[in-house]
Amino acid sequence: MTRATVRGCERDAAERGKAARQSVGRAELGQWRPGPDRADPVTMLVRQGRGRVPELLPIRYARMAQSPFAFLRGAAAVMAADLAATPNTGLTAQLCGDAHLANFGLYASPERNLVFDVNDFDETLPGPFEWDVKRLVASVAVAARDNGCTDEQAGTAVVAAARAYRETVSAMAGLDSLAVWYDMVDADQVAELVRKPKRRKQVEKTVAGARKHTSLQALSKLTETGSDGRPRIKNQPPLLVPIELRDESVVEQVFADYRRSLADERRVLLDRYELVDTGMKVVGVGSVGTRCFIALLMDKESGAPLFIQLKEALTSVLAEHARSSRFRHQGHRVVAGQRLMQSASDIFLGWASGPAGRFFYLRQLRDMKGSADIDAMSHAELSRYAALCGSVLARAHARSGDRIALAAYLGSGDKFDRAMGEFALAYADQTLLDHRSLLDAIESGRVEAAADPY
Repeated sequence: MTRATVRGCERDAAERGKAARQSVGRAELGQWRPGPDRADPVTMLVRQGRGRVPELLPIRYARMAQSPFAFLRGAAAVMAADLAATPNTGLTAQLCGDAHLANFGLYASPERNLVFDVNDFDETLPGPFEWDVKRLVASVAVAARDNGCTDEQAGTAVVAAARAYRETVSAMAGLDSLAVWYDMVDADQVAELVRKPKRRKQVEKTVAGARKHTSLQALSKLTETGSDGRPRIKNQPPLLVPIELRDESVVEQVFADYRRSLADERRVLLDRYELVDTGMKVVGVGSVGTRCFIALLMDKESGAPLFIQLKEALTSVLAEHARSSRFRHQGHRVVAGQRLMQSASDIFLGWASGPAGRFFYLRQLRDMKGSADIDAMSHAELSRYAALCGSVLARAHARSGDRIALAAYLGSGDKFDRAMGEFALAYADQTLLDHRSLLDAIESGRVEAAADPY
């Protein structure tokens, strides 16, 4: 390909981005007003709960009732419907689908380095890039308000996230594809965000704690010694319950299917472990009620533990509003989206089919994972953290989307940033109303909430 051809391709991409402004202007992205036919959010949550484990749904509602931010975390389906009702740019990328602040964090790369990236892909699907950005900035505004910030402060934190997204897309547009693919954020860059010595030490403690979050650490927390002298999953209902297997062949079939999804060398590694015990474990907020299991495996030679999480993969909340996934298997959809968006992914990431036609994806339960304490952040810290998340999301979109077209659409001014500020505050108001609707539904008995969700 000649240099002239390359320049021609770049011009075409830039023109596509600028043309998208004629369809949906950047200022228009800042508008949010619920339509007269907007579905009741509680009805949507109840409908989403069908097919999940009924006994766990009260835990989900109780966790979402804790705060507006907790509600937003669990209401990805509600926001997906809201976003689909607004005009979109048509500039697509692989979306996280649930890119709120709590779905970014630290984890180990295959080289055992700590990296910071998007870390939840249950809803991943290709779609308009701005849906992810809007989900992120809305979460920034809601979290800021929950932390006692004024609307002005919440707005500046949102603008910081949007600006970082826009500037990172611009930077990615100037790189070659391989440089974009290898770009990543490490733990040291996260620590540099905090300037006060006291808070810096707390962040460094979080990073150090993440390095200790391994299967060995989980062994003491999640297991006890069984009658046979081997570790067994603890019985701590309803959040952790060991499974009595009537038919071990079912588990063997699931793991055989999972093994086929791994690369050849990872299969060799997995074969060095034997399955010891399994249990059901409640995780997250929005995921509560989906079937989530943990499997304890042990190295046949050293006896070292390895915890694998098996999480049910349902149809993405975006599927009703975007083009359908090219993957029939929902676990495969999750894994493919994760590998496409993340700068580095878990070596044990794979998928499998389970009983009753259910889909699952599998990964390590604890692989040096760490998350930010969003509730404790000051306005300045939240602004810097939001900017980091915005930048990381831009890197993820640049891997799959047309980064040159995106950069051309976003432009070099702050029009997009200000639009995101307007949208985020308006949607934060909506989230407050929706959260109130859930509290009213719990109070009236329309839905049942657990007394102790944790």
